[in-house]
Amino acid sequence: MAGSQAPTATEYIVHHLTHLSTEKQKFIVDFSVVNVDTIVFSLACLGLTLFLLHRAARAATTGVPGRFQAFVEMMVEMVEEQSKSIVHGDRSFIAPLAITVFIWIIFMNAIDLIPVDLFPWIAHNVFHIEYLRPLPTADLNGTIGMSFGVLLLMLYYGIKIKGFGGWLHELFTAPFGANPLLWPFNFLLNLIEYLAKMVSLGMRLFGNMYAGELLFFLIALLGGTWAFRADGSLLLALGHVLAGTGWLLFHILIVILQAFIFMMLTLVYIGQAHEGH
Repeated sequence: MAGSQAPTATEYIVHHLTHLSTEKQKFIVDFSVVNVDTIVFSLACLGLTLFLLHRAARAATTGVPGRFQAFVEMMVEMVEEQSKSIVHGDRSFIAPLAITVFIWIIFMNAIDLIPVDLFPWIAHNVFHIEYLRPLPTADLNGTIGMSFGVLLLMLYYGIKIKGFGGWLHELFTAPFGANPLLWPFNFLLNLIEYLAKMVSLGMRLFGNMYAGELLFFLIALLGGTWAFRADGSLLLALGHVLAGTGWLLFHILIVILQAFIFMMLTLVYIGQAHEGH
């Protein structure tokens, strides 16, 4: 951080919650602002995901699999079983999509397990970048963008399975019936349902990861209060180690669980698009 004086706790947290953006956000919804750090780390995690899956596919053998191949096969089988029970139709694209999303979100969430000052320190001292927030899933823009992609898939499969006419007919006649007087209510309810699925899917992942990130910042402040003296601040440093270790171990479960929930809801929503009311 710039400046010779140590920042206060509030300044420290605000600094770490500030994105590397193209410009300062002026409104609650401002499409002119691009959070560069969210895009860079999201694409980096996606590239790592695709690389590992491609490597596993190329190295697959019919003999006794190695540990890496066995792990990937276990993941693929788990996702395939879930997709088979939820999506009743062609899963040639859906199952690979689900496992890609699952591993991709795990990698993005796992950035939260890296010490909170590491990436900002590298950005400041090596690249002379003042602000950097490396956790993409703690950015609402990132999670809503992913859930918007799921919304597009819901619309695509709804039209593909039912035909545009059938999908449009269902949009205006379900769930209350085909009476023309009910068409506006049916349309409004279905529109709200689509939007609610998209918003809740993105907000759920964002809320959990944002809370976890904020707690890591608070734990880091405990260690920052120790001035390398044998006084009361030493207890805060000890609390930093204990609380940090405990939250790190628990957060590993959150990292995997949130990725699994996002993947499952993606499958559920696409499965619902295959079915009629």
